[in-house]
Amino acid sequence: MTIDAADLREMFDAIAVSIEADKDRLCQLDGVIGDADHGIAMALGFSAVRDALAPLDLATTEPTALLNTAAKSFLNAVGASSGPLYATAFMRAAAAVKGKAQLSDADVVALFQAMAQGIRDRGKAEIGEKTMIDAWLPAADAAGAAQAAGKTLSESLAAALAAAERGAQATKDMVAAKGRSSRLGERSLGHIDPGAASAVTVIDAMTRSLG
Repeated sequence: MTIDAADLREMFDAIAVSIEADKDRLCQLDGVIGDADHGIAMALGFSAVRDALAPLDLATTEPTALLNTAAKSFLNAVGASSGPLYATAFMRAAAAVKGKAQLSDADVVALFQAMAQGIRDRGKAEIGEKTMIDAWLPAADAAGAAQAAGKTLSESLAAALAAAERGAQATKDMVAAKGRSSRLGERSLGHIDPGAASAVTVIDAMTRSLG
């Protein structure tokens, strides 16, 4: 089974619906260690992406063009830190599948890994610093390992989601080293990082939509 621009637009629609439904929880998480707007920012971003992708002629749009449109619209809608991070993720994903109208399972996993690497590079964050990277990087590694082991796309994405969930839970036991929450020091302990929580929501929607 291959994935095309229409499938990717459906994926972004699914993410927008999931983030909107999770908005209040994400804001509550952010209220403990940030400024309580993470859910709003993410919902704004993915809503803007959905609106920007809606008028595209999918018969003539390649995945790369669609992903670059997603990047631009997310960045324009979200000034907060998640804006540049997800915009970079989508631009890296676009570059990873350049020139392809149909994406194989391996292409989709490469796209997923490119997103995680883009977030890591742009945020200059590493595992253990209580950021969305604690969910994204393990997820990308798990997807890659599953793909290499001959698993289907559905199985690879399921492995990614499980790893993301574990990673997000692990942020409870971390002291924030990046972003606004880093000012709290030890007080950030015991709380899931909102960026890692929203990463799980995004990856879950991607898994359900593409798997």
